[in-house]
Amino acid sequence: MTALAGKTALVTGGSRGIGAAIALDLARAGADVALTYTTSPDRAQAVAQQIEALGRRALAIRADSADADAVTAAIDQTAAALGRLDILVNNAGIVTDADTPENIERVLAVNSRAPYVAALAAARHMGDGGRIVTIGSCLGEAVRFPGITLYSMSKAAMTGMTRGLARDLGPRGITVNVVQPGPIDTDMNPADGADAGSQRALTALGRYGRPEEIAAVVTFLAGPGGSYVTGAQIAVDGGTNA
Repeated sequence: MTALAGKTALVTGGSRGIGAAIALDLARAGADVALTYTTSPDRAQAVAQQIEALGRRALAIRADSADADAVTAAIDQTAAALGRLDILVNNAGIVTDADTPENIERVLAVNSRAPYVAALAAARHMGDGGRIVTIGSCLGEAVRFPGITLYSMSKAAMTGMTRGLARDLGPRGITVNVVQPGPIDTDMNPADGADAGSQRALTALGRYGRPEEIAAVVTFLAGPGGSYVTGAQIAVDGGTNA
């Protein structure tokens, strides 16, 4: 696959799960890929090595998405080291089970502020054909069970951001979209976890999704086929919100 040949991408939170799957799928499509991580350098380097094994350039950058300056620096470092930036995937995200002031601040910083800061920084490097894709959540559209208000609020903000940036950046030929996953089998939400049965029951397909199924949609949006898609919310949730 060479649909993204000559392109450079940055995937935040790309050391594992959905982010790692996206980084590798973009590389298979021809892109050079940078990825950020916070606490897993070994895993980040392992993903980078897999990208390089595909014949692409790779860069692993330590950057805590709760730190706005670190987010901006990661964007600028990617463009400087790899020569350009065409694709930004805002994937990094966290969830908490306690609404302490510290947790509220961090969840909103990582899930809501960081994607906006990253998008603004990335847009300064992008030209016509630039792509910004944010990984939201089906829980940002419909809250199916109690106890997730903070997470849902932080992800719901991505819809407004996406629509606004699509208008702001459209005249420059940059598309902006949000992908809304349902339950996906990752370390953060394993298909054999304590509440997996209830999440699976909410889907129309009766199963968890795979990270690769999210990655495929992101790669489509990043490529030529996604050139007329912008300001869109794309559900990849197995029918959770059908």
